[in-house]
Amino acid sequence: MASGGPSGRGHRGVPHTADLRIEAWAPSREACIAEAVTGLVEGFADTSGVRRLRTVELDVPPGPDEDLLVWVLDEVIFRLEVEGDIVLDAGFVPADGGGLTARLTVGDVVEATAVGAVPKAVSLHGLRFGADPDAGGWSCAVTVDV
Repeated sequence: MASGGPSGRGHRGVPHTADLRIEAWAPSREACIAEAVTGLVEGFADTSGVRRLRTVELDVPPGPDEDLLVWVLDEVIFRLEVEGDIVLDAGFVPADGGGLTARLTVGDVVEATAVGAVPKAVSLHGLRFGADPDAGGWSCAVTVDV
């Protein structure tokens, strides 16, 4: 799984023993989180045939950048496990106080095609997220238990 292009943003899966390792990059913190979400979903599902059902708006609580990333990815996993929602598109804007407003477009997970193991939790081991001049903005790396 790899995606990227002239926009200066993208993501890729990195080989990792028995887990899913995602690297993402983008010009902004918010776009980098969106790329990580896309990388997470592409790691276990093909969503090309999934119909968009609704957009869910969430307030991501303020905290360090790594905490914001983990909170969002945990929310994607929670929605999958509990609500049966698969995230098809994610957008984020800064919110007052340092948090984010998330807009997640979701579909029904039963319409997706499995391509990998379903994620269970975000690991804090090896977590990295921050400004990265070499990536043209921001980058992150995260391991997801499957």
